[in-house]
Amino acid sequence: MESKALAALTDVLDSKWIYSIFMATFSISRLQFLRGDFSGKQQPLRPPWSPSETEFTAKCERCSECIKACPEGILEKGRGGFPQVNFKKGECTFCGICADRCLNNTLQQIENIPPWQIKAYIETNCLAKQGIICVSCHENCELEAIQFPLSRLVAVPMVNLEECNGCGACYQACPVTAITIRFDC
Repeated sequence: MESKALAALTDVLDSKWIYSIFMATFSISRLQFLRGDFSGKQQPLRPPWSPSETEFTAKCERCSECIKACPEGILEKGRGGFPQVNFKKGECTFCGICADRCLNNTLQQIENIPPWQIKAYIETNCLAKQGIICVSCHENCELEAIQFPLSRLVAVPMVNLEECNGCGACYQACPVTAITIRFDC
């Protein structure tokens, strides 16, 4: 009986030790670790000017002030009550109101630092990639980061990742949800 208890305790200590070593090496949240997302690619999209996921979840008090303040209405409560961006509701205009209303400065606008490192990516189910004329993403991109260079009968979109600011204007406009907004790989 005692050996089973000792074995269980050793397993717990080993898992905590493995977790602490892993967390010291990689910057992912505990939830990402438990879900096996060791690369951190499946993390939710946080409001602009958020720190790393680990720092964000440690500092954010889940007061929802940024959610209430967002004039575009794209911030919502996500898992654990933490704010996240939902581009199905619209685009981010980078007005900064969410950061201004953040009670403990988890969101901080820093001059010459981009609000986030997310970009638009066009997936294979894009209508233009299927030979159907569609330019809705380009029409909604103020920065003109999405271009349609002629290479075939139907022009295929290309995202200039240097120009894309990840605002999400193209996401909502896509009729087949062929655009993903994710961290710059």
